[in-house]
Amino acid sequence: MMIILYFLGALILAVLVAYFILPKALYDLMTAMLRLRGGIRQKSVRVGDNVWPFLEGGRGDGVPVVLLHGFGGDKDNWSIYAPHITKYHRLIAPDLPGFGENNRSLDRDYDISSQVHRLNAFLDAMNITKCHIGGNSMGGFIALQFAMEYPDKVSSLTLFNNAGVMGEDKSELAVAAEKGENSLALSNVADVDRLMAFVSYKPVPMPKNFKKIFFAEAEAHREVLDKIFWQIAGAGINHPLNDRLGEVMAPSLIIWGRHDRLIDVSCVAVLDEGIRDSEAVIFEETGHIPMIEKPKETAAVHRAFLAKH
Repeated sequence: MMIILYFLGALILAVLVAYFILPKALYDLMTAMLRLRGGIRQKSVRVGDNVWPFLEGGRGDGVPVVLLHGFGGDKDNWSIYAPHITKYHRLIAPDLPGFGENNRSLDRDYDISSQVHRLNAFLDAMNITKCHIGGNSMGGFIALQFAMEYPDKVSSLTLFNNAGVMGEDKSELAVAAEKGENSLALSNVADVDRLMAFVSYKPVPMPKNFKKIFFAEAEAHREVLDKIFWQIAGAGINHPLNDRLGEVMAPSLIIWGRHDRLIDVSCVAVLDEGIRDSEAVIFEETGHIPMIEKPKETAAVHRAFLAKH
């Protein structure tokens, strides 16, 4: 018993030392553990002049499930979700250009059309001729337009609180954007709490040293993030895809959080009515990131949909 207590004490001490002295190393370790739990590991593929990092895991046979993260996120936005998918499907989650470990140069455009064509090049480099594609927020905008422009490559489409359409009611983010304000920009470390509360219905408290890491990452790429935000926001407000939804040929699943403050839940009705072969699920007490807020429940709906297609 004493040996066990000494071991636990040493383990707790090691975690505390790592948190206060090497918080980035502890953060990376936790990320690695999430990936391990999800059965995914990091890989990369050359796409033209760039290298795309991505996470992959799960069954190697069958049509793969390709999931795209939202604005300000990266491939690990799907790490918590992965364990519920990789037991049944091959999962691929890339860092999109402008985010994570992908190319983040200011000397290129990150409009949705450009990202759609880059995604197509990524799939070609991966030798993927058909996939179940899905995305959250900005990633959903890209997935939606991809399904319109490359219908032969899409077995099904899953939209998690996607951008790119306008509902009957404006969200807080849309109202602020029309005033020239970026609600997703961070001003300081303390501002991380505001952002977490903005995207999640019940945000999980983040340790202060982890907030510093989160803010430092955003601050290091402030210019490119600001550029991408306004390219996406401008397209979503001035050129939404509402009138093009009939072009979607793939069976589609629409997943939303009732309390999304970034993209209003009224968009669900627009999508469900506009896409001919669609079904919709709205989760209560859920915000903008249902795959993180309610991964088990969201994945159950997603898997049932995939099983039919």
